[in-house]
Amino acid sequence: MGFSQIAIKEILTVSFTLFAVIDMVGSIPVLASLRMRMGGEIRSTEATLASGGLMILFLFLGKQFLGLLGLDVQSFAVAGSIVIFIIGLEMVLGHEFFKSETDTRSGNIVPIAFPLIAGSGTLTTIMSLKANYDDINIFLGILINCVIIYLVLKSLKWIENFLGPNGMTVIRKFFGVILLAIAVKIFGSNMGHFVK
Repeated sequence: MGFSQIAIKEILTVSFTLFAVIDMVGSIPVLASLRMRMGGEIRSTEATLASGGLMILFLFLGKQFLGLLGLDVQSFAVAGSIVIFIIGLEMVLGHEFFKSETDTRSGNIVPIAFPLIAGSGTLTTIMSLKANYDDINIFLGILINCVIIYLVLKSLKWIENFLGPNGMTVIRKFFGVILLAIAVKIFGSNMGHFVK
């Protein structure tokens, strides 16, 4: 991971992709109900550090983990693109294919940091991005998203009131379409690895 490989375009693409997958705006209704069940307050710093730590850990150790399972990044990227595609479909169609974990006993870590923020979709996306982008750009994209995660958690009540149900629906569907396009791109650029 070198600073010479920093590319603003890659950082923006990675940041936007992760922002769409993490879907903090779309998660506001879930986060709002969790906030009420947790005494009206979510510990923003704790949840942000836990989810950011998970994403960074998977960025740098995910490849070794896959190696232990006898898999390569391209295989994971193709599988990941299918997961991203399904998440995109969920957002556009409004149907839930993946059932969310709703256990609130451990509060800010489960289910907020994992699996709501740094869930299987996010971790799969990070590994899929590794096949197309430099680690430093993915790392910076993760940091940018951690700032967004923190700000959203901090101003949850205000955002909820400002957007309203219709505003959240429109934003969710918009990012769903973006995710579908990203999934197709990742799938197409990694399928060539298998057709040799």
